[in-house]
Amino acid sequence: MRLILRLITLLYIAGIFILADAPIVRELSRFNPYSLLHIPLYGILSLLLIFSIPSPSKTPSIHLKDWLDQVQGNEKRSFYRVGMITLMVAVGDEIYQSHLPTRNASFNDLVLDVLGIVLALTLLHYFLKTRNRSNQRA
Repeated sequence: MRLILRLITLLYIAGIFILADAPIVRELSRFNPYSLLHIPLYGILSLLLIFSIPSPSKTPSIHLKDWLDQVQGNEKRSFYRVGMITLMVAVGDEIYQSHLPTRNASFNDLVLDVLGIVLALTLLHYFLKTRNRSNQRA
């Protein structure tokens, strides 16, 4: 299962780069004047990475509950690692866009990418804490 998730994550990253100069992106930019789609784009990438990168301390599992336990056990390290990887993809995407004739690199896009990363990981952290509290009550 983790192999499939890794493939989906790699395809997602490839899609970010492949679609950077696609006509559909130019069409979408009319409806996205402030580039706000960067937030969910990189938030989703963060979540894909958090579940596709294995924790060194436990064996992989195909059950969501085990994945969540695994992420929660190494939360700080996992979140930092995923945040850095996602940020590197975002910086790489902006550098790539600076070389495209129809696109340009933007610091604002990078800020929105970071916002998406932080928002996704914060929501996952909140979910894990809420889940942990409900498990302790039961």
